[in-house]
Amino acid sequence: MIQFENVSKIYPNGVTGLKNIDVTIADGEFVSIIGLSGAGKSTFLRSINRLNEISEGNILINEVSISKASRKELRKIRRDIGMIFQQFNLVKRSTLQKNVLSGRLGYYGTLKSILGIFSKAEYQRVNDALEQVGLSDKLQERSDALSGGQQQRVSIARTLVQEAPIILADEPVASLDPITTKTILDNLQTINSQLGRTIIINLHSVDLARKYSSRIIGLRQGEIVFDGSPEEATDQVLTEIYGQDILKEKEDKPI
Repeated sequence: MIQFENVSKIYPNGVTGLKNIDVTIADGEFVSIIGLSGAGKSTFLRSINRLNEISEGNILINEVSISKASRKELRKIRRDIGMIFQQFNLVKRSTLQKNVLSGRLGYYGTLKSILGIFSKAEYQRVNDALEQVGLSDKLQERSDALSGGQQQRVSIARTLVQEAPIILADEPVASLDPITTKTILDNLQTINSQLGRTIIINLHSVDLARKYSSRIIGLRQGEIVFDGSPEEATDQVLTEIYGQDILKEKEDKPI
């Protein structure tokens, strides 16, 4: 369970990233965060694993404060939070096997991590994860030999071997074509429904949020202006999140 308690974030230049956020996300939810660019979506997501430090309030992961955690405590909490980035964050010259294995580093000491000493069980986890995302035949290929969609599936496999109950995805399909986007989101939906992982994803597409989410949170200027089911995300609600132009864009779409 993830709890935001009166969370605000003010950047050094005075820009408000988040404002008085009070929200709870339960285990096993698939939550899409939507809103205009600059609405606070990435700030919200990156605050959960403390890639962004908040200015006020508290964030708890399973009733333990990540906002106040020491470095040692933070490392332990982060083992339970996987992260999928828009730009994949893979070591391009390394094999898929090595990139996916990096998801286990949080369970190893510094020396073993540097030396790359992993057990047979860890290598089997990698094989299983790559099979789940349809890349088991590319185990020893370099990551830079893959397409963008394949690289994103490698990053999903990395979170699978991490065995994190929470997976954060920051615009993971923003640079992908529609067919690859469907593949990535189908993978995440399967992980959510079959493995019970909590998925929190930033999306630009309202249609994708409606299709894949069990819950949608809309942000506008750092504040939550909508929190409900996909069915409740009506056109009226969307204007509160995006403004009147969203309806004009829908009218202009080709049939």
